[in-house]
Amino acid sequence: MITLILGGARSGKSAYAERLMGRLPPPITYVATLRLGDDPDLSDRVARHRQRRPADWRTVEAGLDLPDVLDRLPGSVLLDSLGPWVAAHGDGVPVDDDALCSALRGRSGATVVVSEEVGLGVHPSSAAGRHFRDDLGNLNQAVASVADQVFLVVAGRALLLDGSP
Repeated sequence: MITLILGGARSGKSAYAERLMGRLPPPITYVATLRLGDDPDLSDRVARHRQRRPADWRTVEAGLDLPDVLDRLPGSVLLDSLGPWVAAHGDGVPVDDDALCSALRGRSGATVVVSEEVGLGVHPSSAAGRHFRDDLGNLNQAVASVADQVFLVVAGRALLLDGSP
């Protein structure tokens, strides 16, 4: 079972995904894609995320090797989120949508994937911003195509999206 949770910044998408994980069998692994730097605000946000997760969840930090990490994990997985993984590739470095989708499809446990919906915002003013938006938008579409269900979260409320092509 693959579930994709999309939403904008501060939409409640991660909290919604965490609630869904409470219904899944253990073991549960939280796969983090964000690498913390020296940003105190970002560090505070990550700390709040960690505090609300159950103590028995394992945390794994994944870098560019995300598909390989997913291949090795047993049980249920919460992948939060695709945006930092795309950003870590850098400008002009292609994201391997096929490898990620293959890893998701190959898992025996349930997987909940969180991603930023980037198509509803302002048109990016820089080439790097447009490149990121396009790459993440394409990746979201690829993951949605292999997902069993897709939710859009707005203001903490989730809407199940129609699965027809």
